[in-house]
Amino acid sequence: MDLIKELSRFSAATIHEALSKYGNLPSAIKPINPAMKICGPAYTVKTMPRDNVLLHRAYAYAKPGNVIVVDCSGFYEAGYWGDLMSLGAKTKGIAGLVINGCVRDADDIEAMGFPVFSRGLCILGTTNHGDGTLNEPVIIGDVLISPGDIIVGDRDGVVVIPQNRIEEAIEKSIARETKEENIRKQLREGKTSLQIYGWTFNDKYSNDNSNE
Repeated sequence: MDLIKELSRFSAATIHEALSKYGNLPSAIKPINPAMKICGPAYTVKTMPRDNVLLHRAYAYAKPGNVIVVDCSGFYEAGYWGDLMSLGAKTKGIAGLVINGCVRDADDIEAMGFPVFSRGLCILGTTNHGDGTLNEPVIIGDVLISPGDIIVGDRDGVVVIPQNRIEEAIEKSIARETKEENIRKQLREGKTSLQIYGWTFNDKYSNDNSNE
């Protein structure tokens, strides 16, 4: 839990860059309110198109602090999650939801402060057949997500940190933030990013072009 708390200090973008651009989920998955943030171990779900019974089971079975992560088998046009499930999950101590699909009841979810990251909003209801998997690895975008991997999300998007890379992510994120603060210092002193990074261009746009 201490490591998770430490990870929560960093932005999703910082962690993603620190891990050599690994772990980013599709950019379409965003918080339904830009202020929402999320950080916690994944409880993974794969549900069949337009079916949400496994999501009800997921928040009932997951542990407090877990982030429910849902693969909807590529079908996005349904509201897989709503305000009642959010209330149930929040009451159980679930840290939030990341779903590669749509949700509904956004106003009520925002009002209760339950973090939800989704592809968007959809009023279309779901079925209740219950096919799929719980707490087994899923793939969203190009990322394999195993139960217990750490999920970090904010306004920019969502990143997945494998369990065996948590300490590495923290160490490299600290180093990256230190480096970026040094760059900010130089920018405030008047240097350009071209000068800081050592990029030189002999072209017509440069004020220093000797041919002009």
